Amino acid sequence: MKTLTQLILGLFLALGIAACGESSSSTGDTHEHADGTTHDDHAGEDDPADADAHAGEEDHAHDETSLGTVSIDGMRVELAQGHGAIAAGQEGHLVVKLPYTDNGATVVRAWIGTADRTLSYVGRGEYAPSHDDYDVHAVAPDPLPEGAMWWIEIEKPDGTKSVGSATPITD
Repeated sequence: MKTLTQLILGLFLALGIAACGESSSSTGDTHEHADGTTHDDHAGEDDPADADAHAGEEDHAHDETSLGTVSIDGMRVELAQGHGAIAAGQEGHLVVKLPYTDNGATVVRAWIGTADRTLSYVGRGEYAPSHDDYDVHAVAPDPLPEGAMWWIEIEKPDGTKSVGSATPITD
């Protein structure tokens, strides 16, 4: 009898775990943002209703605050910060608008912290053609160094690199 009870209990646990692991996405490719929101990376590919539910996500649906324009090696680069204030161990979002159109040929990297990147996660920008800019997600080091900045590295298609910084939004 004890073995039968254990077998039934094990079966219910296995079914419960399997049910928890199911996804509403048919592809299983979801993306989670630091604020806990998720979306299907293939939304709208098969279901027009999904496209409406996720409309505008690639159009910077996050709340963003302008950090102004900074000069990086003579280039006037526009920056905006999303996901709120930077915090130790949390993901930050930086939008980088270059002063030229390159259709994503430039590599843009950014990190939060110090110029030497110590303990920083360096994020690589994803080109957003609808805005002709780059979205970069980077996690701030924990502990956050005093005077932490957004550091931006721009690598042009010819291989030249330029690095600059901007003051982030903090609490």
